[in-house]
Amino acid sequence: MNKKIMEQILAIRDTGETNMFDVRKVQEIAMREGYDELFVYLTDNIGAYTRFILTGEEK
Repeated sequence: MNKKIMEQILAIRDTGETNMFDVRKVQEIAMREGYDELFVYLTDNIGAYTRFILTGEEK
């Protein structure tokens, strides 16, 4: 996970619009906001994304 993707995740989280474990909704918001990198990242990295949401660890 790079810094840009982390910033995009945190930006979506800060809106409070969705439960961050609802990956499909996070992807929907990412597309709406133009966060293409995050959308692609979520397609192949659900485990790393979930770990980041739970622990704050980037790896």
